[in-house]
Amino acid sequence: MGIFDFLTGEFIDVIHWVDDTRDTMVWRFEREGHAIKYGAKLTVREGQAAVFVHEGQLADVFTPGLYMLETNNMPILTTLQHWDHGFQSPFKSEIYFVNTTRFNDLKWGTKNPIMLRDPEFGPTRIRAFGTYTVRVKDPAKFLVEIVGTDGEFTMDEISFQIRNIIVQEFSRVIAGSGIPVLDMAANTADLGKLIAAEVSPVLEGYGLEMPEFYIENISLPPAVEAALDKRTSMGLAGDLGKFTQYSAAEAMTAAANNTGQGGGMGAGLGMGMGMAMANQMANMASGQPSGPWGAAASSQPSTPTTPPPPPPVEHVWHIAVDGQTSGPFSKAKMGRMATEGEITRDTHVWTAGQDGWKKAGDVQELAQLFTILPPPPPGA
Repeated sequence: MGIFDFLTGEFIDVIHWVDDTRDTMVWRFEREGHAIKYGAKLTVREGQAAVFVHEGQLADVFTPGLYMLETNNMPILTTLQHWDHGFQSPFKSEIYFVNTTRFNDLKWGTKNPIMLRDPEFGPTRIRAFGTYTVRVKDPAKFLVEIVGTDGEFTMDEISFQIRNIIVQEFSRVIAGSGIPVLDMAANTADLGKLIAAEVSPVLEGYGLEMPEFYIENISLPPAVEAALDKRTSMGLAGDLGKFTQYSAAEAMTAAANNTGQGGGMGAGLGMGMGMAMANQMANMASGQPSGPWGAAASSQPSTPTTPPPPPPVEHVWHIAVDGQTSGPFSKAKMGRMATEGEITRDTHVWTAGQDGWKKAGDVQELAQLFTILPPPPPGA
């Protein structure tokens, strides 16, 4: 065996790359001294591209297929090397395999709220998040602009930069779209296409493209969402008069179900009001007008009048003494307790709808229970 045969046998003659990492975008074919045998076989699979770099200068780009590395299919590299036809010695070049498939389910989102002027709510803030896909469109440009000499370039190394570009364009498009926040959910597909169109020119400068872009959610601050919920509840209430009657009936039902002290009066009141309202509803169903307590009105024609409001709901009270609570007590029971000295003006009380515990003397409804007692002496 001659020295030439020995050298040609030492250099690799099959060049290919199989990727099983799912996130590698560029991989450099490693060979000591970057020596590649003239006439070697290069296999480029579907979803790949092979880029030759010779002495720091980009030479040839190979698309999917099987190649014999000879002068007839390496015109640029042949020109750089000044080869004559049939030259058989090894040459030194770096080979980068570029993954041209789509990288799916990549996340994006607004780190901080976006300020915008909504036509309905005025100045407000929103957040948004979603997913996108990206792929290498121009392997040579991507290698020159982004990868450089990195031997193994992954999607994580550029995803943060892409997210920043998306958020910047999303903020600009949303702020200038003039679409009300309440209508954005119905226009996410169109917004996604518009934002992808704005992001694409920037990515093309990197040799990338964005085939798909999705907006999964656009949300308002919690305070604004709470106000919207209240507004929706008011819309569902409809007729406020009927809603008031319904609320009163619910409160009386709750009082009737109360088995504590003072519950007897609540049960009687709830039963009486329930029968009266049932009678009134029956008269309304039969087409006969009814009075406030369900009694049929006179058969004489009369002008319709506004029905009187429902009777006030009886409050029941809880008492806190020495860290212990008791109750609930009806107002009548509270009056007897005030007379017997079991509660005073300084006793803390609470009822449904009241903002925290208050002294009985500070509650207008209970303050009158103590008017029959003399006030405490000065300095007490």
